[in-house]
Amino acid sequence: MFKDRVAVITGSARGIGRAIAEALAEQGCSIVISDVNAEGCQKTADEIAAKYGVKAIGHAANVTKKDDMTALANAAVEKLGKLDIWVNNAGVLRDDLLMRMSEEDWNLVLDVNLKGVFFGIQAATKVMMKAKYGKIVNISSVAGLIGNAGQANYSAAKAGVIAVTKTAAREYASRNININAITPGYIQTDMTGALPEKVQVELAKMVPLPNKGAPSDIAKAARFLASSDADFITGVILRVDGGMAIGF
Repeated sequence: MFKDRVAVITGSARGIGRAIAEALAEQGCSIVISDVNAEGCQKTADEIAAKYGVKAIGHAANVTKKDDMTALANAAVEKLGKLDIWVNNAGVLRDDLLMRMSEEDWNLVLDVNLKGVFFGIQAATKVMMKAKYGKIVNISSVAGLIGNAGQANYSAAKAGVIAVTKTAAREYASRNININAITPGYIQTDMTGALPEKVQVELAKMVPLPNKGAPSDIAKAARFLASSDADFITGVILRVDGGMAIGF
């Protein structure tokens, strides 16, 4: 399905980002693995190339720097020939109650989780508009829909991603660029695994379905939105949360 397609995934050295990269590579997509750690990027790219027999390169980039995002998009074109798919996945957590949250933690989370998406869309669409084709998938969160105690910064950023997705979908539709978002619920990753055990238990109780969410669940949804099966879908916010945010 993705033969001759090229995808960039930010924050993809591990976790959900890597799962998305693997889901696309499994169906023939060439991959650009991007993360802040150059060694981790290249290691993941080499492993994906060996496992799936596709072209895969690593390119270190900081999503909070506009020049890095521009260079990332250019690297895809220069090294792999084009850019068809862009997944804004990079994210961080700095949780605390609102009354105790530092300005530094507020700014960091907004910069990575929201500004990073803004810069990513700008960089990707600059290339995609010339080709009059593109698929952009933004990774938001159910926290952006329902809020979450101790995550005012994260919830604000992810709600912003939803708003940016809807706006960008309208602005770029005439250029045949589809822009959608996924709102994962409680997914088993290194990031969520670092949360206090009590918090993890409480989050799990909020999920109606009995099975635990895995990175592969998000990856399959991203693969669908990046595929030709989703050619008439744009501006959609797809919940993949086991029912955690039913009604939102």
